[in-house]
Amino acid sequence: MDKFRIRGGKPLHGKVAIGGAKNSALPLMAAALLTPEPVTLHNVPTVRDIITMAKLLTFMSAKVTTQEIPSNDYTIEAVSLNDAVAPYELVKTMRASILTLGPAVARSGYAHVSLPGGCAIGARPVDLHLAALEKMGADVTTEHGYIFAKVPKGGRLKGAHIIFEKITVTGTENILMAASLADGVTIAREPEVTDLIHLLRKMGAQIEGEETPVLRIRGVNELHGAAHAIISDRIEAGTFLIAGAITNGDLMITNCNPAHLAAATAKLKKAGVAVEICDEKTMRVRGSKKLVGADITTEEYPGFATDMQAQYMALATQAEGTSVITETIFENRFLHASEMMRMGANISIDGHRAFVRGPAKLSGTMVQASDLRASAGLVLAGLVAEGETVIDRVYHIDRGYERIVEKLQAVGADIERISGAGS
Repeated sequence: MDKFRIRGGKPLHGKVAIGGAKNSALPLMAAALLTPEPVTLHNVPTVRDIITMAKLLTFMSAKVTTQEIPSNDYTIEAVSLNDAVAPYELVKTMRASILTLGPAVARSGYAHVSLPGGCAIGARPVDLHLAALEKMGADVTTEHGYIFAKVPKGGRLKGAHIIFEKITVTGTENILMAASLADGVTIAREPEVTDLIHLLRKMGAQIEGEETPVLRIRGVNELHGAAHAIISDRIEAGTFLIAGAITNGDLMITNCNPAHLAAATAKLKKAGVAVEICDEKTMRVRGSKKLVGADITTEEYPGFATDMQAQYMALATQAEGTSVITETIFENRFLHASEMMRMGANISIDGHRAFVRGPAKLSGTMVQASDLRASAGLVLAGLVAEGETVIDRVYHIDRGYERIVEKLQAVGADIERISGAGS
């Protein structure tokens, strides 16, 4: 099992190019199941979850081809679907596998999907997905760890008025895809899925309202192939902004969308970090010799992303004063705090709030990653810690960060990947 070895204390300087957004690429790959024609996606990140999704689509009889030049392209052609089974062996490490449910039942009238796995950051039930599909006319059952969904023989999903009880990005994406091939009009809330909407429209879907709290989808008889470039990964960009800040460095972040980082940028500035928007795809971050504590509360987009919470906690350990971090999205997302405390951080947890008192002199030690973003938070802590930090279970970070070791090395970090035997 691979690990990261980091020797901290080196300011980062240089340029980092941000890759495509994994959380955008995954639903767009699933959307290719809606048509027998080829769908080509550009700027797809090379991370483990993408590879897993490609294997899953292949298992469902889609043909997946890749081309690294010029922009890491994936072409997916699902001429026909098999019995639309998404097996546990493929989905146990990736929650996004549930995104094949909506497209499969909409196109073939039947889907058989394992209940998904993913990060250990609390319960993320799929009940909202299933209730919405039932409202659209599907017969849905769960047994032996699998979801079975089907529509009456010869029939199609029907339009419905769907209001999700709470924020569910994947639920919205699932129903958005399913509704594109349903009879009638479907209305769904929570439009945090603009990139998926853009692809579906290119495929012939009729969707209105992405700039409002309500999406209106008018189902069509069939969708066709299309080509689309994945948006840049705002979480990767935010992680590197904090990397530059926490090491008192100077980084240029390219191929990003500053508008997607407004909440993170505002909090970094409040903490004393110099962040500059250079142009529509480039940002610059410069560290501060004196960081100050600033509170954050995680929220759905456009608020402060829960996927940036662990990285911000690492920064807060170096800030003067107390930073209060309130987690409102997941109930079990402070597992990284105990690992940072082993490194010398002064953190106390009270329910869904963490109190981080700084600045703390972190020292390198052996730590263990619990989920994808916790891994990134520990990497950031290691970059500023004195001595050597070894992070175990880095397969988590491989799920969502493309070539993170190489990118950090290129801007001056002393980091390397080691095998379990070499530690």
